[in-house]
Amino acid sequence: MPITDFHGNTMDLHSTLFRSLLEMSSVRLEVLWSPVHRDKFITWGTEIFLYETFEKFDEKPKFDDIELSENSGARLLATNSNYHYVKCVDIYPLKGSEILMAIGQANGKVSLTSFGPSSFDRLGVNGMDLIPKHARQCNVVSWCHNDPQLIATGLDRYRSDHCILVWDIRSRTGPTTTAELGLSDMAHSLSWLQDHHKTLVVGMNNKMIKMVDLRDPSKAANSSQTKAVYGVTAAPYSNCMLASYVESQVAIWDIRAFEKPVLSLQQSKPITKVLWCPTRNNLLGSLQRDSKSIHLHYIQQMEELDHSVVERSIKPGVSGQITSFSWHPNDENRLLAITLSGSLTDTYVSERITLNWAQSANIVWTHGQRTLQSVSCTDSIYDLLGDISSVMKRRASRGYGLQVELESNAELVDDEDLKLIWNWLGATRKLSDEGAINSIPKHPGIRSILGIDKTTPISLTMKSELAFVPFSGISCNASAKIYRSEIRDMALKLCNWSFIHNPAQLLKTVETLESAGEITKAAAVAVFGLQLKTAIDLLSVTEHNTVSMALSGYNNDKDSVWRQACTASRLKLQDPYLRAIFAFLTADSDNYNLVLEEEDMAVTDRIAFALSFLSDSKMIEYLIQLTDQLTADGNLAGLILTGMCATSLPLLQQYLDNTGDVQSVATIAMRTFPTPLLECNRSQYWISSYRELLDMWRMWNHRAQFDIQHNSRTSTRPEQQIYVTCNFCGKTLSTNQFSRNKGPFQRAKVSCCPHCRKPQPRCAICLVNMGTPSQSDAVNPNSGTKVNPFNNWYTWCQSCRHGGHSEHISQWFEGHQECPVTGCTCRCLSLDAASGASV
Repeated sequence: MPITDFHGNTMDLHSTLFRSLLEMSSVRLEVLWSPVHRDKFITWGTEIFLYETFEKFDEKPKFDDIELSENSGARLLATNSNYHYVKCVDIYPLKGSEILMAIGQANGKVSLTSFGPSSFDRLGVNGMDLIPKHARQCNVVSWCHNDPQLIATGLDRYRSDHCILVWDIRSRTGPTTTAELGLSDMAHSLSWLQDHHKTLVVGMNNKMIKMVDLRDPSKAANSSQTKAVYGVTAAPYSNCMLASYVESQVAIWDIRAFEKPVLSLQQSKPITKVLWCPTRNNLLGSLQRDSKSIHLHYIQQMEELDHSVVERSIKPGVSGQITSFSWHPNDENRLLAITLSGSLTDTYVSERITLNWAQSANIVWTHGQRTLQSVSCTDSIYDLLGDISSVMKRRASRGYGLQVELESNAELVDDEDLKLIWNWLGATRKLSDEGAINSIPKHPGIRSILGIDKTTPISLTMKSELAFVPFSGISCNASAKIYRSEIRDMALKLCNWSFIHNPAQLLKTVETLESAGEITKAAAVAVFGLQLKTAIDLLSVTEHNTVSMALSGYNNDKDSVWRQACTASRLKLQDPYLRAIFAFLTADSDNYNLVLEEEDMAVTDRIAFALSFLSDSKMIEYLIQLTDQLTADGNLAGLILTGMCATSLPLLQQYLDNTGDVQSVATIAMRTFPTPLLECNRSQYWISSYRELLDMWRMWNHRAQFDIQHNSRTSTRPEQQIYVTCNFCGKTLSTNQFSRNKGPFQRAKVSCCPHCRKPQPRCAICLVNMGTPSQSDAVNPNSGTKVNPFNNWYTWCQSCRHGGHSEHISQWFEGHQECPVTGCTCRCLSLDAASGASV
């Protein structure tokens, strides 16, 4: 396939340059990026060509330029036709230098040459020949990247000569060999170890790979018996990883366990080349004979010597068989490929775009080592996404869950269910404190008030009184069955429906709902309170005046046209409270299922309706069924039924599973559970999970306040985690046991160990022994506790171990970065992660 220009025309110039190569089918075309030039590469077969790449966007292509990709092209700069038996080529790796090539030839000679005059001419390097004692083929040539004056060559076998020659080109008298290795051996391949520039790895004699330390060439550093001796190459980003091949097998080596390959990758065809990517850690490319694709092997180190591999193949976008490829030295995942016909292509290896989510809620999309997009935890997109992690962090910063009054926590959330529960918890605590509800737990549920969860049959403990109460304000003699008892009235208080049987309170509640804009709910409350006229008047002055007209025609005749029309039209109403009104007024035989199953009504309203209009047996059956439904849904409103007892655990767990809001679950449990329930495993798991979140967010103050409230409600004393001990005897420095019988204001001298009497370390600022009491270090006569301000606490750097009184150290680092101890260069402040953390 001839090389074409950007317009698809055959290029006469390059056809001439490659004609000799195309006529010789046995010649393999090779390509190599310059290791020190971002935009230069060479190709060779029987001739060597130097190209320069350019971006299409930067300059207009010329007629004889070749296209490498949609975005890049290449321009021929120079040709070197002096060497017709090229077997291997490597480019001088010193940054800032011009192109200088080491060309290994069929006769064993290695020629150092460039493309025309260069700065190497005056150094006497350009045109230099490295000639072995006996002629034989040069199989590999490699510059040392760590010491570019050294170059290693690998030769075929000669019975009385070495196959590895290491040359030093710095000598004024000409190149000299610094090491000769492998007497009567054959070198198939070699590579310098990246971080051991005096160590060579050589594939030899079709049977071994040998590591040789040039400081002692007579002794092999390590070796392994293998036939995979071809293409030995060291990984750029690893001191330990090597790759080689033989026939159709790629071998991955770890020099720490060099007895055998850590991975053997079987391929479908014979391998012709393996090459590590210099910009991607542990990415190996391999090329198979007569292949149109390049195979990629992602070597993953799972444990110290345990490796795995993920493999894939790419087609660079050229037709024909690929004969060679070369990774770009700087551009990530970029490679050049060349085919048998001389076609070139510039390809970027596409990797998976990964999403990385930090514990602080920062998100970043990456492609290899490039950042495609990042989202800060303060970005407004989190408000749109409703991410619970950022929501919890924002709540925590405002003191959520720790407010003195439980209902105050409702003001810190936007979720209506959470608002309902925090307000309900605050109301039940006040009712319990005032004695309005008789229950030992401060947050009983409807079920516990009614005695549903007790072992005694409910029919023996609860008997409600039935009353027929007429509708108020209408002409027909209609009435409704109302069930009342002391415990029903107590349960209604938990639903905030104590007004239902008090007309004056009911009217006040209706006015409150009307002021809040909840017109339909206010009308429903009035109808359930049998104040039908109030509901009619309320709806008549709103957009629901048609509904008001319908209500004004109410009568208790079961066969009336009004009842039939309302029953048929009820489902067309959009508002759940309006549907509930007509379901209540048109119910047959006290069958209120349509009201109770109106899920868009508030749970408290449905519970209160059941408490007022259902018989004992039907009410119990409905409340049990509703509890099961709300628990399965993880609806927090179910807590009104269960209360803060063991029955609430499955409900809270389901809510946590649905929302991930461990913050609300943990704080509700911590603030409202009785002590035995608070100390159960599930509650403690929620609490410890929330503590870990606070630690990850570095919200130390909030975590401390949370722990203080939690510990005040548990029966167990928190385990001590920090001890101050003597450096000499190892015993505690606490003086509590020595000062129990002292006077109320007698100060305890703790400048030395109370056990061995050795002095404590001195403060680096005031040079006073640590622990020396100040005037405020006294025993409180009322509480008997020792008053020891934080300013006098022990403080020290975890790196250099120097420190002093907390107040003195804080004052020092207000103006300094380094340790206050003379001669210590530790930058203690920069090591303190909390010093730059925003809480």
